[in-house]
Amino acid sequence: MNFFLFFQFYYSNFYMNKTRIAVAGAGYIGQAHISVALGSPSCELSAIVDPSPTAADLASKAGVPLYASIDELLAHHRPDGLILATPNPLHVPQALQCIAAGLPILLEKPIATTVTEGQRLVEVVMQTGARVLIGHHRAHSPIMAKAREVVDSGKLGRLVAVMGSATFFKPDSYYADAPWRREAGGGPILLNMIHEVHNLRMLCGEIVAVQAFSSNATRGFAVEDTVAINLRFASGMLGSFMLSDTAACPRSWEQTSQENKAYSTYEDEDCYVIAGTNGSLSVPTMRLKTYARLEDRSWWKEYEAGVVGMVRDDPLKHQLEHFGQVIRGQAQPLVSAQDGLQNLRVTEAISDAAKTGKVIDIHCA
Repeated sequence: MNFFLFFQFYYSNFYMNKTRIAVAGAGYIGQAHISVALGSPSCELSAIVDPSPTAADLASKAGVPLYASIDELLAHHRPDGLILATPNPLHVPQALQCIAAGLPILLEKPIATTVTEGQRLVEVVMQTGARVLIGHHRAHSPIMAKAREVVDSGKLGRLVAVMGSATFFKPDSYYADAPWRREAGGGPILLNMIHEVHNLRMLCGEIVAVQAFSSNATRGFAVEDTVAINLRFASGMLGSFMLSDTAACPRSWEQTSQENKAYSTYEDEDCYVIAGTNGSLSVPTMRLKTYARLEDRSWWKEYEAGVVGMVRDDPLKHQLEHFGQVIRGQAQPLVSAQDGLQNLRVTEAISDAAKTGKVIDIHCA
């Protein structure tokens, strides 16, 4: 076989036989998954599942069939994998339905609405060996991959501390359009902090204890609007984190990473600073400061300062390509069901700590 025929054979088998992905849930995040699937080199959007009338227009524009339920999808159209971007209370029952049908899934975060419910799902995943990827999309960020590479290289020395923030201002319409966000189950701890928890676990290891103060003094809702959080890691490293959805300050992942073009971004801002015994890394600007001579470290001595080279790209694209590999048996899930449960466990602990004023110890599965 000459080179041209080999290339033609390879191209037709690798690219033309794309992995067929259906998306259940045509809300904000579901539409993002749909858009990414339509542009994927190795996967293709094969169907949309959503009972709402507005989903019909999306399916028509995408040129794919629309089904009102997963039951209907499985009866008429068997995809290679399914993205579950449905409301949080549906995550576990729909995930269990897909597992029973032998269908690989990308399950949007949070894995469940409660740790108890999430444990039930994890047990089934472990018993069956089901292919389940949890949708913590930042885990697929090239920025996060590079930051983890720096940490793992030992350039920072032994990790000592991390300072983080997710400070942003949500407009009044955010709560007016969805009043449930003002009540228990809403608020930035459960809606936003779970993203940060996974990032911190990726960079710094397991979180074993938390304490927190929360306030609703600005908005006056039943849920918090601002939270100060302390973290203890398994290594002995400590962390502090400021969370607020009413702070006019762009030190959040969305407003610093430049990965989601819907947000205004500021290239000079960071949302994490990781400090070790030999240096520090600011993320996502990737500014690195280290001592040149370990035997001569002192706050009177200058650092060697630089910027770590990296690329910026949409993590949802990388997540979809990874999901395709999981479906095809070419990779294990980067974010497993156990990871998703641990993220929820830490997030719940932060909420409990804020309510009780106690230090909450966290079991590491």
